[in-house]
Amino acid sequence: MINLSTTLKAKLDTRIQNNALRQLPEYNNLIDFASNDYLGFSKSEAIFNETHQYLVANSYLQNGATGSRLLSGNHRVYQVAESFIAQFHQSESALIFNSGYDANVGFFGAVPQRNDVVLFDELCHASIRDGIKMGNAKSFKFNHNDFENLEKLILKQLITQNSQLKNIYIVTESVFSMDGDTPNLEELVGLADKHNCYLVIDEAHALGVFGEKGEGLVQMLGLQARVFARIMTFGKGLGCHGAAILGSQELKQYLVNFARSFIYTTGLSPHSVATILIAYQYLESDKKNVESLCENIIHFNQQKNLLGLKPIFIRSKSAIQSAIIPGNEKVKSIAFQLQEKGFDVKAILSPTVPEGQERLRFCLHSFNSKQEIEEVLALLSTFVF
Repeated sequence: MINLSTTLKAKLDTRIQNNALRQLPEYNNLIDFASNDYLGFSKSEAIFNETHQYLVANSYLQNGATGSRLLSGNHRVYQVAESFIAQFHQSESALIFNSGYDANVGFFGAVPQRNDVVLFDELCHASIRDGIKMGNAKSFKFNHNDFENLEKLILKQLITQNSQLKNIYIVTESVFSMDGDTPNLEELVGLADKHNCYLVIDEAHALGVFGEKGEGLVQMLGLQARVFARIMTFGKGLGCHGAAILGSQELKQYLVNFARSFIYTTGLSPHSVATILIAYQYLESDKKNVESLCENIIHFNQQKNLLGLKPIFIRSKSAIQSAIIPGNEKVKSIAFQLQEKGFDVKAILSPTVPEGQERLRFCLHSFNSKQEIEEVLALLSTFVF
């Protein structure tokens, strides 16, 4: 077997020296405070069985898509699922991609053009950043959730670019994956309207969490008609795989023609798309999981306040609750102690987050009990103080 070059090995050695080497974790049976399976849909026997029944009843008896959607892979389940998703999210159209990563690199690599400008929140996900790098537009980051800073950047572009500037795209997330916080979307929509900007919002961690049926934060606030594009990811609240870009019919047509991550890949299998469809039908028909998750978020915030833990947590009303514990070694040690007590809580290390912002990331679920929340926070208080 041929070994790595000395350059690549040196990069790995640096990670080891910084106590920051990433490794695949072992499967465990610990109490889940780590996964993005906010509603427990990934383990739902009912969704599993109904997906199978749907495929058999409709004679979708094939294991794979067989090719790109533009060739042989556009099986009938896609049309049914995309129609349901568009209706659920009050959007003209929905276009399913193989993953949230594919959706973001496909959108940002294809939509913003040369002489356009992309202004993105500094904490946007890596998939958004990678997509922007693949495109031809100029890009600038704005301070996290700082719309005064954003407006200064907009005005600067309008002044300096003059007639060369075509379009400005503003990009943010409705729930940030590491901090769990949310921007003031009403203010942001107003700012985009004021300066005729195209607003794009990634709702990966809001689907299944915000809204009466888990529709997401944009829809909960009634802003869907004023947002150019929404990216909905299914690997979190929906408990399956894939993503969809919501927008106008024209946007869908454009992406089908120019989004490389859509064009040049085999489609999802009928089983994968049927799972998405059935999971959405559960969101539509059964509110109890969303309500239970909301209650657990409130209870977690109340308990961290009672135990004096509020100062170390980033303010969040989402299912992601992050306790800042600087230093890779220290945060890994506390995570290990919690795991020894039966709680699966993960340490997020630098360079995934900036140095000094290392953290324990608690993911809350509809299936976590109040007692589990109280116990894990009580343990955290003994390890931190």
